[in-house]
Amino acid sequence: MDATGTLFGWAFGDSEREDDQEYLDGLRSEALANARQAAESRGFGVEPGSEVFTILSAGETLVDIDTAPDDLVVRCTVKLTGEGADRIHAEGPMNG
Repeated sequence: MDATGTLFGWAFGDSEREDDQEYLDGLRSEALANARQAAESRGFGVEPGSEVFTILSAGETLVDIDTAPDDLVVRCTVKLTGEGADRIHAEGPMNG
């Protein structure tokens, strides 16, 4: 069995639309696609169904997102698979 690690994917959106579920679903899809792309670029796979989403908006988090476009960020955390995946861990705002 392959070891697993974790990695983040990101999507940025319009904070004025954070109550629009369809809009947020689109951002979640973008964040998952970004995570898959980041995993693939490092030679890893993504464990199906492992995605976990966090929505960050200015004023509601301890994370400094003042530099994010429009102050709405969707982060997707996924489990990685493949040789060496156990050495990659999403921590803080970065992928390690």
